[in-house]
Amino acid sequence: MTDADNRRPLKTRKAAWAGAVAALLARAGIGPNLISAFSMVFAAAGAAGLVASASAGPVARGALLVGAAVCVQLRLACNLLDGMVAVEHGRGGPLGPIWNELPDRISDVLFLAALGWAAAAGGPHAVFLGWIAAVLAVLTAYVRELGRAGGFAPDFSGPMAKPHRMAVLTGACVLSVAEPLIGWRGQVLYAALVLIVLGAAITVARRTRALGRNLTQAAAQRR
Repeated sequence: MTDADNRRPLKTRKAAWAGAVAALLARAGIGPNLISAFSMVFAAAGAAGLVASASAGPVARGALLVGAAVCVQLRLACNLLDGMVAVEHGRGGPLGPIWNELPDRISDVLFLAALGWAAAAGGPHAVFLGWIAAVLAVLTAYVRELGRAGGFAPDFSGPMAKPHRMAVLTGACVLSVAEPLIGWRGQVLYAALVLIVLGAAITVARRTRALGRNLTQAAAQRR
């Protein structure tokens, strides 16, 4: 699934619950690629909830957004556990690099494009911004993989790397449940969308600059 040198540094990887669940999955014969596939299932379910929330009544909208927040966290749990099953339990295979990256990119696009629809009532051009956020999310990973292909350590820097994007999305979904109390609808999701777009753009620029610096230094050392 993924090798130890290409994993995002996560404190939760050392959590007791994560180790126990990863061991249980490994003993059950559930491979990392299947876990990665389930991350896309949760992303699709969460995205559907986000889109449906745009036209739902206040109570149903709140339930859909809480469900979407849960799906975000389940997607992240899959992202954590697939690597643990692959590395700690030796279940990785030759197709690991594909399953390590492609489901993540699909999940990012599903969640962020859907966020645009969910935030449509909160501000102008929300759907367009959702697609911009999705493109920028893919670009953050693309620049990281460019660097890794060049022999450099993977760059997981932010300010809006995947865990940060998903944390913002989760928080916005939960906070949006209280919007009817102050007469809002979609403003919290819209603010989260703008924050993700701006932060992801900065992240792409920051990682690109770091990659350029590494390439320049490597070229100088070869002279």
